[in-house]
Amino acid sequence: MRALGFLAETFGSAEEFLKFDRLHSTACLIADVQMPHMGGLELHRHLVASGVSIPTILITAYPDDSVRARVLKAGIISYLIKPFNKDDLLVCIRSALDCGQAGTGQDDVSR
Repeated sequence: MRALGFLAETFGSAEEFLKFDRLHSTACLIADVQMPHMGGLELHRHLVASGVSIPTILITAYPDDSVRARVLKAGIISYLIKPFNKDDLLVCIRSALDCGQAGTGQDDVSR
């Protein structure tokens, strides 16, 4: 991400991310659907319930149409299936950044 010109931070868990001192200035969140303790959808819902709106991209190695429908209905910007290429990820990030500025939009990249 840094090589593409983005300022990026990494976290070992959703709980660690929630303690991030710049949480409210985060422009885009990329999380896995399945993570220990708190998955990506649960993290997104926790943020929304806390009044923190971060455009979110969820990635998964285990695509499931019912999960895809749930995450997009919940307001996730993009659902990206592993393995994915750099271009697909960039499309999702740009969509998330545009959404953060405009407040609308969703993508489903499932290549």
